[in-house]
Amino acid sequence: MLLEAVYHRPKDNYAYACTDKELHIRLRTKKSDISHVTLLHGDPYQWEDGKWLYDRKDMVLTGSDHLFDYWFAPITPPYRRLRYGFLLEDETEEVFYGEKGFDGSPSSDIGDFFCFPFLNSIDVFKAPSWVKDTVWYQIFPERFANGNPENDPEGVLAWNSTDPTPTNFFGGDLEGVTQNISYLKELGITGIYFTPIFKAHSNHKYDTIDYFEIDPQFGSKETMKELIRVCHENGIKVMLDAVFNHSGFYFEQFQDVLEKGEESRYHNWFHVHDFPLDIESKPPNYDTFAFEPTMPKLNTENEQVRKYLLEVGRYWINEFDIDGWRLDVANEVDHHFWREFRKEVKSIKPDVYILGEIWHDSMPWLRGDQFDAVMNYPLTTNILNLFAKQTISPAHFVENMTSVVHMYPKTVNEVNFNLVGSHDTPRILTECGEDIRRVKQIYTFMLTFIGTPCIYYGDEIGLTGGQDPGCRKCFPWEEDQHNKELFEHIKKHISLRRELPLLRNEGNLSFLPGDMHEHCLAFTKSNGEETVLVILNGSEESTTYTLPFQLKGKKITNVWSGEEFAAEAESIEVTLKGFDFAILQFQ
Repeated sequence: MLLEAVYHRPKDNYAYACTDKELHIRLRTKKSDISHVTLLHGDPYQWEDGKWLYDRKDMVLTGSDHLFDYWFAPITPPYRRLRYGFLLEDETEEVFYGEKGFDGSPSSDIGDFFCFPFLNSIDVFKAPSWVKDTVWYQIFPERFANGNPENDPEGVLAWNSTDPTPTNFFGGDLEGVTQNISYLKELGITGIYFTPIFKAHSNHKYDTIDYFEIDPQFGSKETMKELIRVCHENGIKVMLDAVFNHSGFYFEQFQDVLEKGEESRYHNWFHVHDFPLDIESKPPNYDTFAFEPTMPKLNTENEQVRKYLLEVGRYWINEFDIDGWRLDVANEVDHHFWREFRKEVKSIKPDVYILGEIWHDSMPWLRGDQFDAVMNYPLTTNILNLFAKQTISPAHFVENMTSVVHMYPKTVNEVNFNLVGSHDTPRILTECGEDIRRVKQIYTFMLTFIGTPCIYYGDEIGLTGGQDPGCRKCFPWEEDQHNKELFEHIKKHISLRRELPLLRNEGNLSFLPGDMHEHCLAFTKSNGEETVLVILNGSEESTTYTLPFQLKGKKITNVWSGEEFAAEAESIEVTLKGFDFAILQFQ
């Protein structure tokens, strides 16, 4: 055994409370190194004749990446306390692994075992339950629809008359969204994520001037209240974008510092290196988002800044009944502030969704005291590499996704925000070389996988565009410019996801070994009674996939076509055309 590869920590994604009664225990070992793992577990206070009493439970291999195997066992401690260790076996030896390290046999000293001291209900990670069933639609308000030309900004261009640039305006607004809720409802959308709507100078609005005002080009506060009322009447949640890492150049407090320097009462609202401010230097002599001088970084350690931003968080929930906050550049804001933010907004609306924009491993923000979820960019990267760029094989994809899935607890994975395109990335059809078949496969995967999926406005009708600003085109409302085949494909998947819990977040996910078939990706989701199998053929050629299950005599339903048939042969084969897929349900 390669013991150096064995890893466990009684915290985070390796030991966590899934419910008020159930613990999830995970272990990592070297890939293909250990054949069997037994969890030794018991209450620390149960002794008999001077010996600690513990039970044994087989752990299940839940997946492998290119370096490691991952093992899992659920435990329900009768008294909510747990001491535990691991018995590792291969063909030649047996090794005990506990908190103090390794031994040839289980230790007689309870102090050598890992400890989960007590399952306190308040420590259980609890994200809003509604998120697990939500399909999001991201709207860049300036480019979705112009519902009221009277609030158009100066210099506005005719809708969709030219390509987007970093500085042009087309007049998209909130009324445009309200007028098209029926379109979103037809698609099956149950949540809208808006990029910033607050008063700002730019077309993207990530340079906030006033966090308490709707940008005039988008409408008024009454316009916003009406939009949220219509959304809620149609079963659609609303999430706003909070830019708390930095303000805009024309933010009143920054302008005061720019004018008065160190004499400004706001000079500690920002991270100023020296005075006066020099907006021309590269980099500027104050901290900013990236090196952008028009986006000065806010000092969230300053009490007045904290009070201001926390009131922003409360205000839009209290006054407008929003359902979520997406937090821009969330990893650059201090953890202490986010803990306060969560406490404040959850005290008003306990089921408000808090989503952080973080592009890397985010476990430090997902311990139940800060965010409910993050934007799942590691998943995005793997999807693009397999389906769009075709730079990895299905086997490699399975290994990568196994790492992603084991990065967080199951409770986090169920509400993580899954996306393949946004205002920060090229359009997914463009990424796929404008091959609609590959885009359809991507949405088949996303809308049958775990997590809460998001569609970037226009991707569902085949909008194209490169990196920002190319990905921010106006939505073309002329139906002859819509790819109806793609729209109907996504619409049907959303409908099936709504009808069948296993296509959402019910059950346990398992990837089938990627080496079973050179061109196919397959995974199952099972609740113990029913199983759904999703198979995708990633090649141009037709192929046959042999199901690795004993299904003789069982009824199999093709979820996509509705066809039912009884398995009569010992082995079942599924024939898939190029870039085709199958979703099969069986008991």
